[in-house]
Amino acid sequence: MALLDEYSSQELLQAQLQLWHQALGIFKPVALALALDLQIPDTIHRLGGAATLPQILLEAGINPCKLHDLRRIMRVLTFSGIFSVKQAATVASDDNDRHDGEGPVYKLTTASRLLVRDKSLTTTQQLPALMYVQLMLSPSRESPLGKGLYAWFRQDQDQPQPAGLSPFALSYSGQTIWERAERDATTFPFDDAMASDTAFLMPIVLKECGEVFHGLTSLVDVAGGLGGAATTIAAAFPDLKCTVLDLPQVVAKAPTDTNVQYIAGDMFQSIPPANAVFLKLVLHDWNDDECVKILKNCKKAIPSRDAGGKIIIIDMVVGSESSDPSDIKHIETQILKDLMMMNINGVERDEQEWKKISFEAGFKDYKIIPLLGVRSIIELYP
Repeated sequence: MALLDEYSSQELLQAQLQLWHQALGIFKPVALALALDLQIPDTIHRLGGAATLPQILLEAGINPCKLHDLRRIMRVLTFSGIFSVKQAATVASDDNDRHDGEGPVYKLTTASRLLVRDKSLTTTQQLPALMYVQLMLSPSRESPLGKGLYAWFRQDQDQPQPAGLSPFALSYSGQTIWERAERDATTFPFDDAMASDTAFLMPIVLKECGEVFHGLTSLVDVAGGLGGAATTIAAAFPDLKCTVLDLPQVVAKAPTDTNVQYIAGDMFQSIPPANAVFLKLVLHDWNDDECVKILKNCKKAIPSRDAGGKIIIIDMVVGSESSDPSDIKHIETQILKDLMMMNINGVERDEQEWKKISFEAGFKDYKIIPLLGVRSIIELYP
């Protein structure tokens, strides 16, 4: 990669952070518009100015199964100061009723108080302050992203949900992101975007974290596409046998002039045996239950830890202890990226969430290597 000859890894990763932070900024007004449309400020106001998520869901009439997703929306809005949040054990409402055992308590700030629809102000002399904010939020509210998320949160809890349904699908006539990528590659070049990210990131991985591949004799890149990552690894470690596992329609397009082997299959069914399994930006596409299934298949494919078996994951670890708490742009980019993943039913996980799914899949230990900007390498050991 020529850029690595001109810039350091950290300079390149910092530049990528700057671009991602700017590009993901669209999710901030979308989150605010969604909170207004779901009447979150009014709901907290009716509940005395402080409420837990279960209380907000019940009072606002939002499907209880959306609790986890609402927490992700509120994380963005508390980070930016629209609401405040404290742990229940340290917070009491004005009437001294405790909120213990129900999770964090969200409170109105001066900013969110301006968003409350106060009927006492609806006169020609003093219209609510939120009206001008509503006008500025119109582009975000009317975008496919905004409409899809609102429809997602307002789904009837008794209505059966088709498999694969997501805010993205609600925005694009029922298409999943994978279906749209396949049918509309010109205007939605998803595969090219993934390949470009691999071309950018993998040389940095090998330069800064190449030791994770030392001592391996075989590696299978799960959902590795056309083999960009595996080819880069194989070139750096000629004695390492690299295999790519992906769906038959993907493998059918794979290049033939490479030292990487391609196997058609399904990671939810089985994974070819190897010393190590490599998962680059795969698990953040799937919910916890699906990730556990994938990781269990990964565990079956590798030998014991004593024999060198491990899983190598490249993904985000949101708000990890290893990230600098003072780097606001770093943390905000991670939580905004999480909203992007929520749009397709994916999730960016923090360390405890990674620990939960890996231990449920039967792994005994893990290691986080935070050397890739907003992303990390996670090693799982059987």
